[in-house]
Amino acid sequence: MPALSTSSLPDIVFMLLFFFMVSTSMRDEDLKVRVRNPEATEVTKLEKKTLVTYIFVGVPQQSFQTRYGTEPRLQLNDQFATVNDIQSYIVQERESMKENDRPLMTVSIKADYDCPMGIITDVKQALREAQALKISYSARKGDYTASSSGRY
Repeated sequence: MPALSTSSLPDIVFMLLFFFMVSTSMRDEDLKVRVRNPEATEVTKLEKKTLVTYIFVGVPQQSFQTRYGTEPRLQLNDQFATVNDIQSYIVQERESMKENDRPLMTVSIKADYDCPMGIITDVKQALREAQALKISYSARKGDYTASSSGRY
């Protein structure tokens, strides 16, 4: 029985390594706020993630609480922000897109389960003023449970 030639094995390994390096995308942002997505029954997946801009809303992570407190905060990209910063952020994100993709831009709000609705309302108002009218809310798929009154 002749010996099996392994001379092409390094080429194959490096080809696979190169393929995974090129096709894998790295996480864009480091989360500085805690986000536990609420549950929803009707969940759809966003198709083109390159057209999605994220706004994170939640309590700062433990390492940032001494500086930013324990009240819910906004995170745009890798920085804490205020509601007033949303308009310039949307303009900047829109400018970084191709011209024909700009009308398809979707803003995804990833808010913590316990986040007060007032902050979400302020974010939505700022998005409206920035003409970012295509909004989605991030949620995880869950079962609908009976309320305390026993109705569904």
